[in-house]
Amino acid sequence: MTLGTYRWARQDMTVVLAGFLLLLAWDMSTWDLAVMHSIADANGFPWRHHWLTGLVLHQGGRWLSWGILLALALEAVFYIKPGPSRQKRFAYLLGMVACALLVPLIKRLNSTSCPWDLTDFGGKANYVSHWSWGVADGGAGHCFPSGHAVAAFGFLGLYFLWRDHDDKFARACLAGVLLIGLLFGGVQTLRGAHYPSHTAWTAWLCWTIFAGMSASNRLVRGFVKNNKPLR
Repeated sequence: MTLGTYRWARQDMTVVLAGFLLLLAWDMSTWDLAVMHSIADANGFPWRHHWLTGLVLHQGGRWLSWGILLALALEAVFYIKPGPSRQKRFAYLLGMVACALLVPLIKRLNSTSCPWDLTDFGGKANYVSHWSWGVADGGAGHCFPSGHAVAAFGFLGLYFLWRDHDDKFARACLAGVLLIGLLFGGVQTLRGAHYPSHTAWTAWLCWTIFAGMSASNRLVRGFVKNNKPLR
């Protein structure tokens, strides 16, 4: 492993570990419920059916995400911006699709209900931690982690894809994805669809997937480079 590879791997894994510990600390607190109680009451969530949050930022954001993914696929085919190879671009596109599929799969396996299902906010469910796998809370379940947030955080792969080729562009992609991810996550919290932790776990999961892809790619390249046959 080269010094550059080690530096990136160390930084990426530091984010993974620090994020994991911070999220565990958040989960052990009562801040998820405190946030929801600050924006809703027994009558429910005022922003749940608002046209801006429900139609524009939720439904519109979802369609925007698929449009961007299609545009990235076309860009990879026609190689519009010089930089990473087509093979690497398509590999990270597959990573983005994997994020978009993995989060709904985890949701399907998890029995945690959404905040708007809680009795505190006019629903029928009792609060149960998303760590309590298989424990029914009386609601619809299948709410952890945030599926809408992956429509933004799934594009964290752009940062990993471009940072070796155009650091300024990569950092711009990172900033844009984080900002939009926070917007999408915040919207779902306002609507009562997700706790803040649901959004944060989605971001952590996507980052971890791409960090693993980046480390694996660098290890393979380093192995191939150091084991070329003598001529």
